[in-house]
Amino acid sequence: MLHVCIAASGWLSTTDRAGAQEVIELPGEDRWLEADFQEVYQVGAADGVAWQEFGRVRTVAFDGAGNLYVLDALAGRVIVVTPDGGLLRAVGRLGEGPGEFGGATSMAVMRDGRIVVGDLGQRAYLVFHADGEYERQVRPDGNPAHVSFMQMWPESGGESVVVGTQLAGGSYLGGFPEGTPRPLTRPIARLILTGDDVLRETIAKGWRPPRGEADVRRAFEPGLWVGPLPDGRVAFSDSSAYAIKIATAEDGVSHILTRPFFPEPVTERMERAERDRLIDEMVGGSITRTPGGVRAVRGGGSNRWVERAETMEFFEEAPVVLGLSTSWGGRIWVQRRGDQPHEDGPIDILTADGSYLGSFRTGATRVPDAFGPEGLAAFIERDGLNVQTVVVKRLPARVN
Repeated sequence: MLHVCIAASGWLSTTDRAGAQEVIELPGEDRWLEADFQEVYQVGAADGVAWQEFGRVRTVAFDGAGNLYVLDALAGRVIVVTPDGGLLRAVGRLGEGPGEFGGATSMAVMRDGRIVVGDLGQRAYLVFHADGEYERQVRPDGNPAHVSFMQMWPESGGESVVVGTQLAGGSYLGGFPEGTPRPLTRPIARLILTGDDVLRETIAKGWRPPRGEADVRRAFEPGLWVGPLPDGRVAFSDSSAYAIKIATAEDGVSHILTRPFFPEPVTERMERAERDRLIDEMVGGSITRTPGGVRAVRGGGSNRWVERAETMEFFEEAPVVLGLSTSWGGRIWVQRRGDQPHEDGPIDILTADGSYLGSFRTGATRVPDAFGPEGLAAFIERDGLNVQTVVVKRLPARVN
């Protein structure tokens, strides 16, 4: 069983230039931590002041002064919130002109308050001064493999961001752009944004699960989860095994942090359960099931979702790791799988140098959507009316 997991997961099949990496085996027994986080403030409400009426919060971030930045993609603006929960300023607006958002999807905030917004509509990174004034746009080099408008993280030096080319989540279907050679790895890159064009430096090359001729995303396929560390290293997970890799651009992967949790082989029962879950999630009670098992949506409006779920492919293993993030102080938060392949389980807290600090029980907390100074952390949530809010809490020093 162990041999099968290692071979299929590719957890040591890194294409990095580094030679043999040190493997640090962490304890297998969980040591439970208490999620005793202090709430600092909350913003966002359906009937609050106008600036708190969020349309679609894509991402949040902090600067070095503890100000919170909320990217509202629907409103086409960034709301900057003071450490006590008040409005500092609004940045940007919808449009196609300089400093306007045509499709903002990602954001990184430097410690001095400068903002970088990845805008899919303009196919560029928009850079704003710390006072919110528009500075310039930076274009990628045109290669689709070098464009990342989904998620990015600032580096402590303040002139670059870190991106992971492929992330888990989103549609199970859809492949690389037609006519473009399919890359053999999933690069983690540093984007230097000091000029008019992006300068790209590869930090590490993550494992890409092998596929057939049809480049179709599969259910349970392991994602590439990335988190930058304060000293310039990055932590990442790229396989279905529990194998957290630590890398630098100069030396590649230096060591791998493991715990004795292993991927689960995907069975027909698991495939059927996942298809049913997705169909129920996408079309809910409008589904019709016949005694022969045929599914159709009443009215026919969403039958394409049923067809997609019924014909989707599956990776051979259900990954152990469902997410990874790094805190302001360099802690690595690892989201493990729960009882079901799609469910969140416990969250492990590690250090990059190989210490296991403990775990939060399933449901005790989520991984924060953003970490900040002095233990600040932001969580994007929904209230009882399904309105998005952002809750800011303070974490104990041990996990930040």
